[in-house]
Amino acid sequence: MRPFYLLLKISLNISFRLFYKRFLILNKHKELFGSTVYVSNHPNSFMDPILIGSMNRPIVHFMTRSDVFVWWLKPILWASHMLPIYRQQDGKDTKGKNSDVFDKVNSSLGKGRNILIFGEGFTDDTPIRGLKPVKKGPIRMGFGALEAINWSKKIYISGIGITYSDRNTINSEFVLDSGPKICLNDYKESYLANPSRVINEVTRIVEKNMQECIVYVADPARYSLLEGIMQITRKGINHANHDDRIPLLKRWQYAKNLASWINQHVTGESTEILALQKDLDAYFNLEKRMKVEDRFVAAKKDPGLVSTLNNWLYLILMWPFAIAGFIHGFIPYIIAKKITEKIMKRKVFWGSVKMMMAKIFGSLYNIPIIVLITKWYLPHWSLGILYYFLIPVLWRLSYEYARQFREIRLKQKMKSVDLSKFEEKRAELEERIQQLIPVA
Repeated sequence: MRPFYLLLKISLNISFRLFYKRFLILNKHKELFGSTVYVSNHPNSFMDPILIGSMNRPIVHFMTRSDVFVWWLKPILWASHMLPIYRQQDGKDTKGKNSDVFDKVNSSLGKGRNILIFGEGFTDDTPIRGLKPVKKGPIRMGFGALEAINWSKKIYISGIGITYSDRNTINSEFVLDSGPKICLNDYKESYLANPSRVINEVTRIVEKNMQECIVYVADPARYSLLEGIMQITRKGINHANHDDRIPLLKRWQYAKNLASWINQHVTGESTEILALQKDLDAYFNLEKRMKVEDRFVAAKKDPGLVSTLNNWLYLILMWPFAIAGFIHGFIPYIIAKKITEKIMKRKVFWGSVKMMMAKIFGSLYNIPIIVLITKWYLPHWSLGILYYFLIPVLWRLSYEYARQFREIRLKQKMKSVDLSKFEEKRAELEERIQQLIPVA
């Protein structure tokens, strides 16, 4: 493991614990090194590799788009365990360049290292609760490594699934689940007889395992049905509408079971359920146009959703820490936000890039501040170092402080809004869901 990779693994682990409100790592693979090709879904662009690399135990080398490897970034990417993968649109001799890269992959797997590759190939601009067809490349890579080492060592392949409640929002949640390891050596005889058939077979198995690791809806036309039901019941993994009192694991399992039921029972002839989906879409589209958040409609049954008591308690108790966090973090945050939103046209990149840029700018910005604070106010330099590493926590508290302040203003504003028509429609939708969908 390269030192810079270890530094990133430790520091990003802390960053993710501050960025996300809750998370779960399920079915962990315990081995740091295991000659395994990990194949993941790809819902969140840059966030996915750094999240898997820092939050999952195995040490991995990443297969990364070659256009990222500009000359000034190459040393950093090398130190981060990244290897380029060349596509047809990346210029001439991509086959020859990939051949050199695959030699490195074969060598790495032969030495017990792990490879991470994203089987879908790209991230959608619109969030999905599904999985695009998994490419055959990762399986070819595993068998290619076995051929290169003459089948002398066991090489495995394993699917990984990441589910986000919201991929770009601070205070959201994620679940990272790992599928079983498949030993490719077990297919030696059948692979030597018919490589194409075995590659197709193992690809289907890995794809199925990846589907089991996420909230998976097979038909993209039913994504909004799943999301609408989760919002009305408040039991699922929708970020905007869920019951915080239900553990994340139960909400994730609920969403998976609901998605599985939709896959099995909803067809083009499911007239009542398709009518329900249409009405759910219309209801939430109207809320969006009227700038009404559904939690305020749901508050008729759960008045605690509009209570400001906890918000005020946070403001009263946390103001000293929030001020310190504001001093240390506001300027780096604004710089990271402005630059990211200007240079990144696709919003799917915003969450991960903002987090990384704020981390870099904040680290540099606060060095002179900490030097001055240590010199003038602290008795020993070790306290200054400790304070420096506590700055991300202070910034997170200040961000939450601002959010609590906005919450109070919004809740007070919504008290004067007549939501009776929304409440009637929501109650009707909830009743239809209970009648039509037994797992809801």
